[in-house]
Amino acid sequence: MGLNNLHGKWMVGLSAVVLCVLASCTISYKFNGSSINYDKVKTISFENFPNRSAAFVWGPMESMFNTALQDKYMQQTRLKQVRQDGDLQLSGEITNYDAYNKGVGADGYSTMAELRMTVNVRFVNNSNHAEDFSDQQFSASREYNSTQQLSAVQEELVNQMIDEIVEQIFNATVANW
Repeated sequence: MGLNNLHGKWMVGLSAVVLCVLASCTISYKFNGSSINYDKVKTISFENFPNRSAAFVWGPMESMFNTALQDKYMQQTRLKQVRQDGDLQLSGEITNYDAYNKGVGADGYSTMAELRMTVNVRFVNNSNHAEDFSDQQFSASREYNSTQQLSAVQEELVNQMIDEIVEQIFNATVANW
């Protein structure tokens, strides 16, 4: 009976030690999508990204893109937006927006169309110029059934492409993990 009692006390003691160790070890993950050193980088400035697409222009796209880009950084970082000369600086332009016939049916008519959007970006990181880039292209495309009028699907598809391009730009600039 003495051995079982000793074994029971040993198990209780070991359990107490394990619980103390587990309670004192906390793992903290902070995932906000960015790897910014907030000791060095506190502000961000955006220049307006004008729509310079020669092929096709849809009026609301420029403001939709600019708003989505700024919102992404404001929602997923602690950076303060300033009018100019931010620690991080983003500028560029929408260089392409076009629709293409993608597939042809047996009757010789187009069955699928593809909408494409490309944005040219310049990025300056005043705390680490090794991360700067200029004239980097970010693109997205979406297919739709060519029996649909572009005007019926355009807003939804443009929003999807903008979200994808903004995510690419965010990842290229501040998500260096």
